Amino acid sequence: EVVRLVLNPIWNAWSFFSLYANADGLRGQWNTGSQELLDRYALAKAGEFVERATDALDNYDIAGACAEVRAFLEALNNWYIRRSRPRFWSSEVDASKQAAYDTLYTCLHVLCRVCAPLLPHVADEVFCGLTGGESLHLQPWPERSDLPNEPELVQQMDSVRELCSVSLGLREDRRLRVRLPLAKLVVAGPGADALEPYFDLVRDEVNVKAVETSSEVEAFARFELKVNARAVGPRLGGRMKAVMAASKQGKWERGPEGTVIVDGETLHPGGEFELVLKPGEQTELAVAGLPSGELVAALDVQPGPELEREGVARDLVRLIQQARKAADFDVSDRIRLSVECADGVWEAYTAHAGYVDDQVLAAAVERASVQEFELLDAPVRLGLSRA
Repeated sequence: EVVRLVLNPIWNAWSFFSLYANADGLRGQWNTGSQELLDRYALAKAGEFVERATDALDNYDIAGACAEVRAFLEALNNWYIRRSRPRFWSSEVDASKQAAYDTLYTCLHVLCRVCAPLLPHVADEVFCGLTGGESLHLQPWPERSDLPNEPELVQQMDSVRELCSVSLGLREDRRLRVRLPLAKLVVAGPGADALEPYFDLVRDEVNVKAVETSSEVEAFARFELKVNARAVGPRLGGRMKAVMAASKQGKWERGPEGTVIVDGETLHPGGEFELVLKPGEQTELAVAGLPSGELVAALDVQPGPELEREGVARDLVRLIQQARKAADFDVSDRIRLSVECADGVWEAYTAHAGYVDDQVLAAAVERASVQEFELLDAPVRLGLSRA
């Protein structure tokens, strides 16, 4: 579990940085001033990580500090790096690309220093490779004040990550592969509009054409209140019967700080009640609630033929990238490509040829054969050569 959740993610982040920095002939440097949205989030998240991990270690809470490392790696690898890949892949070395390298450098710098007492050898190896300097264990402990402090941005972006995770779970439940575009995602509930500045990220991550908001959760789902009689009974005594009856009749409302109010009694989160989401009857929508609040994600799960073709084109890109890797091509090599496939796959390619060629750096494409894969339960054969 530690290899999967900690060691491999640290090494993968470092390998990603070094691979593309070396390909571009660039070096990263400590820089906390980027104004790019994802950079600001990563740097503010790093500051939060330093604060929380330091508090845990100061209190000899080793398990708590390790949990903070895992949480930061999740944000760094599965959000920042994944969502920033186009900037690293860009053929132009511009200010945005340099800012991405600097931000990832800074986050790795912080990560290694916090991990120094927990993973002394791995952290030292990455740090020395990153900086070309002396041992990590001669460095000062990172200070919270060295990094940006943007709690509202962190909270909102964490909600966006949660929204994406729930929406991708809905796709998985319906066995809709992630490369298949869907028409729309609706975010419903109070505060949904606050996430609107991040909807470009959501569209790309969940692979939907549109993200919409609604203040009416009831249009998509309803919450049922389940009162924990064992936890609440000793406190409410004779009022318990009336509270239970009101909860079953749906006569309750949300109170401040995550509480609910039933028949004049306030129930507190953390064991006294549970809110169970009951999806509506829209067959074209899959619905789920976000764990941390009142928001609901409603995903359109009925793609039409046009979206199906676009999904096949995206799957074809993945197969060609696999073939590039198997042929040991450099990430910057342009290729000539030959494809032998079913008519449906070729139609999907021709409909989205510009996108496919751009993604795989194809200078020329024709129908022919060499390496064999499967797509839509039919064989696909790819032949690649350097252009």
